[in-house]
Amino acid sequence: MKEDKKYSNIELFKRFLPYFSKYKRILILDLFCAGLTTVCELILPLIMRYVTNVGIQDGVSLTLKSIIAMGAMYFGLRIVDCFASFYMADQGHVMGARIETDMRRDAYEHLQKLSNTYYNNTKVGQIMGRITNDLFDVTEFAHHCPEEFFIAGIKGLISFIVLIRINVLLTLVLFATVPVMLVVCKVVKKKMRAAFRQQRIQIGELNARIEDSLLGQSVVKAFTNEDIEKEKFEKDNVEFLGIKKKTYKYMAAFHTTVKLFDGIMYVLVIVLGGLLVINKNITPGDLVAYLLYVSTLITTIRRIIEFTEQFERGMTGIERFVEIIDADIEIFDEEDAKELTDIEGHISFEDVAFEYPDDHNKVFHDLNLSIKAGEKVAIVGPSGGGKTTLCNLIPRFFDVDKGKIRVDGNNIKEYTLKSLRKAIGIVQQDVYLFSGTIKENIAYGRSDATMEDIIEAAKKAGAHEFIEELKDGYDTYVGERGVKLSGGQKQRISIARVFLKNPPIIILDEATSALDNESEYLVAKSLARLSEGRTTLTIAHRLSTIRNSDRILVLTDEGIMEEGNHDELLSLKGMYYNLYQTANAMK
Repeated sequence: MKEDKKYSNIELFKRFLPYFSKYKRILILDLFCAGLTTVCELILPLIMRYVTNVGIQDGVSLTLKSIIAMGAMYFGLRIVDCFASFYMADQGHVMGARIETDMRRDAYEHLQKLSNTYYNNTKVGQIMGRITNDLFDVTEFAHHCPEEFFIAGIKGLISFIVLIRINVLLTLVLFATVPVMLVVCKVVKKKMRAAFRQQRIQIGELNARIEDSLLGQSVVKAFTNEDIEKEKFEKDNVEFLGIKKKTYKYMAAFHTTVKLFDGIMYVLVIVLGGLLVINKNITPGDLVAYLLYVSTLITTIRRIIEFTEQFERGMTGIERFVEIIDADIEIFDEEDAKELTDIEGHISFEDVAFEYPDDHNKVFHDLNLSIKAGEKVAIVGPSGGGKTTLCNLIPRFFDVDKGKIRVDGNNIKEYTLKSLRKAIGIVQQDVYLFSGTIKENIAYGRSDATMEDIIEAAKKAGAHEFIEELKDGYDTYVGERGVKLSGGQKQRISIARVFLKNPPIIILDEATSALDNESEYLVAKSLARLSEGRTTLTIAHRLSTIRNSDRILVLTDEGIMEEGNHDELLSLKGMYYNLYQTANAMK
């Protein structure tokens, strides 16, 4: 994520404006209604000017009929104003909410395309904050920003024309204060923008802290570290309070500045206007109209300046949204990528070099490996040797820096990501089950699966029996991350999910290492059935689970040091032999 990049308001506007295109009709009608409400408001000073001047200069002309006519006209304008205001408040806000929804959808879709590197370096709480809280203010911004500037433009222009026609000197003196006010407000606004951004970042940190603590509740309780977690939370919470205090300080300074200049402008009208009336340079009716227009102008300026607070909140939300959209998509389909079909399952690594892009930790250099279609290959070796990394390169969770990985003779980059990953089934040690039912979690392997397909997959995975014994069977709620099930049960459901997917290539990443002996035995049987007739790569710490593999690779940070079947590697009395002896000694 490009955290260090600073976006100007113009850049952010350019990125935001296309979201209005779908709602041009609503926007045009909204601005038309805004124009109607503005005209209704600007008519009143002219009516008061006419009544005052005629009443003072020629009271006979001011009849009951003319007064009622003006009242009726103004009441009619107010009715129009009410309908226009209703449309603005209703459909204007709906337009803002729709734009917020579109932006959230785009952010989520972009997040789906980002690589593992992005997620390894970005807290989930921060991401959640960006696509939820940060976009809340966009609804108000999208609605009010065009309205406020459109209304301000009309009022400012009409007020200036009317005021300068009444008295040039007073108008020029009055408008001379506006640039000074804008400059002072800009200085405070800059600090307020920075405080809003800091506030957004800190709420993301707070979300991440809460998420981390709540998801790790069992560990917290096991180590009786509730007090430590409270202290961590309190520290972040108090820091957030400090940032909000700073934000409110700048907001208070901002509003005080606006009020001060309001007062200065009214004083100028009262003093200079009074002198002009004394010198008969302006009529009392003109001064009344002038004061009403100045009041309208000041109210408009105040609204625009006070809208700055909402403006800055909205721009901060847009900025944080743009930072997600600008996060590089590192893994993507080539222009001429084709579908991977009729897969046999032959895999080869040719002079592959790879280092992690975030920490530049070199894992492979000039790695060569060939796996036959349907072959069962096990990978063992010390931690940090690159076993999981090797398997993650096949479905392109990361891209190689040099060399090629081929499936059925073609570079995997020639295939679409979707078809490549569809051809690969992965069973990991750390099983992730989604919050929902067992049925929904198994069906995640194939969205169009029937209930019969789901049951058949569960039977193959050895999960059907224990599922039937549960109170709600396949409709049993598994809890968040599957907390209501044992490790062995979760693992068998994940295997059923892969059975349902029915891929020709299987990756088993230490799928039994965290299980007890009984669960390991049951899961191992399920995995054996899953591996039949498929190209299978198994990462294992427990060497007893891979004795029947067609080939075993001993992988270290120096590359593949030994390969062969179980008996061949034992006869070498090398690294595999030592690993096997150590494993037996620990039994």
